Amino acid sequence: MSLVSASAGISQFESPAAEYKALKSLSLDDLIVGERKSSTYFVRAQGDSMTGVGIYDGDLLVIDRACIPRHGDVVVATHDGLFVVKLLDLHQKRLISANEEYAPVAITSASLIEGVVVQSIRCHRPLAS
Repeated sequence: MSLVSASAGISQFESPAAEYKALKSLSLDDLIVGERKSSTYFVRAQGDSMTGVGIYDGDLLVIDRACIPRHGDVVVATHDGLFVVKLLDLHQKRLISANEEYAPVAITSASLIEGVVVQSIRCHRPLAS
C-alpha cells in the first residue's frame, strides 16, 4: 500500500500524475477495514456531542466489534434503546460525551457496547442518502 503526500498549504509540488503509480496500489478497503472485514461496520455520526474528540455531525465512523473496549475508547453503545457514540469510562461505569453540554449517562445492565470506533472519516461534501 502506498500513499502520496500532499501539502495542505500553498506550495509547489510535483504533478499528481507523476505519482499515479503509487496511487494505483492504494486500497481504501485495506486502509480502512484491513483484516477486520467480518467485525467491521460503518455508522454515520449525528449531533455535536462528540466534537471534543473530533467527531462531527455527518462523519462516517468505522466500528470494530472485535476490539475489546478499554477505558477512554470511543464506543458505539445502546442506551435507552438508542445507539449512541460516547467515551467509555470504565472506572465510573458511564458513557461520556465529548461536549460539556451533555451529561454523562450510567452504564446499566441494559447497556450494550456494540463496538469500538477505530477510525472516522470526514466528508467535506455531504454524501447522498
